[in-house]
Amino acid sequence: MKKALFIAAALALSAVAVALAYQAAARDRDYRALLTRGDAALRDEQTFGAIEAYSGAIALRSDSMLPHLRRGETYQRRGELEEAARDFRAAARLDPTATRPFEALGDVLYEMKRFERAAEAYTRNLRVDDRSAGVSYKLALARYRSGDIDAALTTLASTLGLNDRQPDATYLLGLCLRDKHRTGEAVEAFEKTVAMAPGHIAAREELADLYGSTGRRGDEIEQLQMIASLDRDHVERQVALGLAQARAGHEEVAVLTLGSALERTPGQPLVYRALGQVWLDRAQAHKDRVYLSKALEALGRGASSPDATSDILTLYGRALLLDGQFDAAERALQQASTRYP
Repeated sequence: MKKALFIAAALALSAVAVALAYQAAARDRDYRALLTRGDAALRDEQTFGAIEAYSGAIALRSDSMLPHLRRGETYQRRGELEEAARDFRAAARLDPTATRPFEALGDVLYEMKRFERAAEAYTRNLRVDDRSAGVSYKLALARYRSGDIDAALTTLASTLGLNDRQPDATYLLGLCLRDKHRTGEAVEAFEKTVAMAPGHIAAREELADLYGSTGRRGDEIEQLQMIASLDRDHVERQVALGLAQARAGHEEVAVLTLGSALERTPGQPLVYRALGQVWLDRAQAHKDRVYLSKALEALGRGASSPDATSDILTLYGRALLLDGQFDAAERALQQASTRYP
């Protein structure tokens, strides 16, 4: 009798074990199916469906890092950054040895302009994997944006030690050195950036500014010419080049540059303003009424535009004063006081 009871109990336990194993296998199968469904929905840009699927996977396996990570990435794609940060924190908590949740959390916090918190997330990532030059750069950038330039410089030394062929890292180094008033070193960093990435317009803009501030007019103009050729769709590039040429004493070349810009964008007040400034400066320097007449013509056209700024109207008022048209000058200056900027 006892033996029969023992056998029955053993059979019952075996049945329970089989049932539990079956349930676990079914739950694992459903979990994987939900992950697959979420991935497919995300590929089709069906973000709401992806979130539903990943949420179902989390309900089945709340201790799993992966669905939290993928749901966080989906929230990030939707621009729901608080929700994304919440999921990335959960993923990092569930698997502290995984680097992706920390990096993703840092990216979201940076996007939210929480730069110090982003730096903390990137630092935790680097504690797990200190060989990631990309994350090291992100940490340096977060520290720079938080205002901690010294820490950014320290991090950049590590970043460039891991990979010194990163144009964005050398550009950031240049910004840090510029802000520390280490002009010569900043120029070297920006020059290295454009040597590696000739199309890096931001670095060329910084170089042009630094060259101009240190009196290297030829180098400034060379950079502005490169920027204008790289960014042909923005007339501001041609205007900046023309004004730099005029500052360097090449007024005729400046007029040709600005005239070419005006042909490409007829009626552009910004170009008329630049042309007017060049002619007005020449008129004042040479006391030449022909130059003044050309300044008045250019500035008058710019000032007549509905988009004319306070700056254009003020310059036009100055030219009218110089020409002795006092009433017209007063009207232009009064109008300038009502315009923005």
